[in-house]
Amino acid sequence: MIDIPGTLRRGWRELVAHIDFPLLLITMAIMAVGLATVYSATFDGNERIFSQAGNMGVALVIMWFVSRLPPQKLMSFAIPLYLLGLILLIAVFLFGIKVNGAKRWLPLGFTRIQPSEMMKIAMPLMLAWYFQKFEATLGFKHFFVACLLLIVPFALIAKQPDLGTALLVGGAGFFVIFFAGLPWKVIVGLGAAGAAAAPMLWNVLHDYQRKRILTLIDPTTDPLGAGYHIIQSTIAIGSGGTFGKGFLNGTQTHLEFIPEKHTDFIFAVYSEEWGLLGNAVLVFLYTLLIARGLIIASSAPTLFSRLLAGAVTLGFFTYAFINMGMVSGILPVVGVPLPFMSYGGTALVTLFVGIGILMSIHTHRMLVKK
Repeated sequence: MIDIPGTLRRGWRELVAHIDFPLLLITMAIMAVGLATVYSATFDGNERIFSQAGNMGVALVIMWFVSRLPPQKLMSFAIPLYLLGLILLIAVFLFGIKVNGAKRWLPLGFTRIQPSEMMKIAMPLMLAWYFQKFEATLGFKHFFVACLLLIVPFALIAKQPDLGTALLVGGAGFFVIFFAGLPWKVIVGLGAAGAAAAPMLWNVLHDYQRKRILTLIDPTTDPLGAGYHIIQSTIAIGSGGTFGKGFLNGTQTHLEFIPEKHTDFIFAVYSEEWGLLGNAVLVFLYTLLIARGLIIASSAPTLFSRLLAGAVTLGFFTYAFINMGMVSGILPVVGVPLPFMSYGGTALVTLFVGIGILMSIHTHRMLVKK
């Protein structure tokens, strides 16, 4: 006789065997907040809320598949994925199509892709593989080569121009290099060199990028143009007060003052409705997410796993810090979504690939050979 309950239990255990439930619950809590905020930001129609729910479903399925891949398999993807990403970035430079003045998309006939999103995962994978390969003989030359591996895609993405994605890719790569043991004197030296080169870098920036920086300093110089985004978002955040205006009661949101309110500026929508207290809850959730990721990184058995988990986790921090900073007016507007909250499918899938990687590293840690 077939033991149906036993079969179902075994099937369920197999289904969730590689799911880290603390990490999943924290992420789902942020997504629930994000889904409610997208609903409020697009209250005049239900298309985007159903679309975002569909995006979340697809992203969760992809996360599940990635979580089942052992770290050894992830290592085997490092070089092919990095090289494919480079080839596609070069193809964008040569054959890409312009959207709103930026050449970031590569047409494939039936659809178009944004290769820079691939680099958010390919970069930390490649550098973690590289440092794992030379772990026993790690020296200054290896850090130099790692910097070259980082600079090439960073420059190609910044050239599109897409400074926001370039910063995220550069941050992911830097975190791997830092965790691998980059000496502090080198970091300080690079920081000093960057500060000294700032006047020259200013001349390299596009006109709209210079305007964003100048607008950050004083947005009132162009209140209806470049400064409009920052002025309206800071008004929304400030008007939320301590407890907020309440769900669906944000006047800046519903009177259409906040631009890109369901994507890059969703934090302004959330802040207006839930106030300082709501912001504290959201920051707490992101802190839990980052803490869980760092715990997974610290318990990983191999250098590759530790570097990859650490970079992915601090990548979430970079996403949140840059988005909240630009919406609050302390950083230039660079077009970075708020992780797991902003509307959009591509970025959400990339983020959940990162979550899947963390789950893979955690649940396979006893199977990885030291």
